[in-house]
Amino acid sequence: MSAAGSVQGQLGWTPRANPWAVAVIVTLAAFMEVLDTTIVNVALPHIAGTMSASYDESTWALTSYLVANSIVLPISAFLGRWMGRKRYFMVCIVMFTVCSFMCGVATELWQLILFRLLQGFFGGGLQPNQQAILLDYFPPEDRSKAFSVSAIAIIVAPICGPTLGGWITDTFSWRWVFLINVPVGIVTALAVMQFVEDPPWEKRADKGTLSIDYIGIGLIALGLGALEVTLDRGENLDWLGSNFIRVSAVLTVVGLVGAVIWLLRTRHPVVELRALKDRNFALACVCIFGFATVLYGSAVLIPQLAQQQLGYTAMWAGLVLTPGAVLIILIIPIVSKIMPYVQTRYIVATGFLLLGLAMVYSHGLTPNIDFHNLAMMRSAQSMAIGLLFVPVTTLAYITLPTRFQADGTALFTMFRNIAGSVGISTASSLLRERSQVQQAYLSEHLSTTNQNYQDTLHGLTNSIQDYAHVAGDSTQAAAAHMYQTLIAQSTILAYKDVFIYCAILAFCLIPLTLLFSKVKTAGAAPGH
Repeated sequence: MSAAGSVQGQLGWTPRANPWAVAVIVTLAAFMEVLDTTIVNVALPHIAGTMSASYDESTWALTSYLVANSIVLPISAFLGRWMGRKRYFMVCIVMFTVCSFMCGVATELWQLILFRLLQGFFGGGLQPNQQAILLDYFPPEDRSKAFSVSAIAIIVAPICGPTLGGWITDTFSWRWVFLINVPVGIVTALAVMQFVEDPPWEKRADKGTLSIDYIGIGLIALGLGALEVTLDRGENLDWLGSNFIRVSAVLTVVGLVGAVIWLLRTRHPVVELRALKDRNFALACVCIFGFATVLYGSAVLIPQLAQQQLGYTAMWAGLVLTPGAVLIILIIPIVSKIMPYVQTRYIVATGFLLLGLAMVYSHGLTPNIDFHNLAMMRSAQSMAIGLLFVPVTTLAYITLPTRFQADGTALFTMFRNIAGSVGISTASSLLRERSQVQQAYLSEHLSTTNQNYQDTLHGLTNSIQDYAHVAGDSTQAAAAHMYQTLIAQSTILAYKDVFIYCAILAFCLIPLTLLFSKVKTAGAAPGH
């Protein structure tokens, strides 16, 4: 039976358009938005140079987007109910496209930051509404296949971002990183207008009776906005060593704790946290948080290693991730095929097991690693990633009542996006800390009492005297070379340590997966 036919049988509604066409259309919009979270990263030095700003100042173009994005995610379900899901989705696409154009033609840094803020605000509504539309258009037995289309976009987009951004910036201009969204946005908006429709239960909602939870919105904006600023700027500002970060951290706690208390006590909350009472949904949120933390953390580590330690260009560093992205695209449809025959929780457990083993394999990093082995490390990680996203997303909504599904998609997407920021900031902080620790450990061996050090220094000094003309003392030049080697090796050891921490996190999530319901494929949720 077709998806549309199943929907008609269960809910008395037959969509006019083919559900698979709708899935591709709405996923294209989400892909465009997710891509913008990473495509700008490699263009920041060029933006800083064009606008006569420092690199640190230019990073606010990224921070402003992430802040607005994180704020709107949890309240997107309310905005969809208030405006109508299709209308809100259309507004998000159109305004995201307009703001992309304005970013591309901005002449001052403050203009770029302002339009990036607005771009993040309207872009934040695309992912949760995309998933809500998929839940509307597909019955439970077909949702894993629909989420496969979604997964390819959501997982591959941040991987392709740095590569595509580097190529566009090097070939054309950083402005085209934003302007490329304009034709895609126009086509998507026209397609949504033509094919997507609100289901009857959305149309029946009386928009006029919806009360606006100003306090809830304010607390969410304060907490999540401050959290994103803390995570994104903490590394550059020495975390709690900075007054700015301390204030931001306090505002984060006040906002988030206040929001949870308020949302659980008020009669008409802006987002329904009671969706987390559903065991499968709550477990899925924890799993997607851990999964996204490892995914984004490891995704930023490998290109950073390639560029800073191995001398790769931005585009070649991105190409290291490409074989893994192709592997994900190949694995996800296979996973969807086997889900009806194997308990989904076992697939998720296997995914986390393979993810942990892939991180252990990445621990075999060496200073002279070549492109092939680096790509193999990422491909090993990608095999596990391909096993996780679709099953976890399917389990999230398997028993979630229909009345909670819109809020559920908003919360699920919020957890995934925040985890991405947590993963990136944590990986960067751990890398710096472990690099200092390893440097302190290795420096103990650079001593006049260490015979191996003395022999190596003596041999290097003789080599410099024999084969190169050095201004000054050749012994000092040899010592300087050994110090550079010390820095390089301590950094490689730090990367190895962070990969092990990622492995531990992945292994710790395996027992949680056994608490999911014993199902082989999605079943109808209560309340349908």
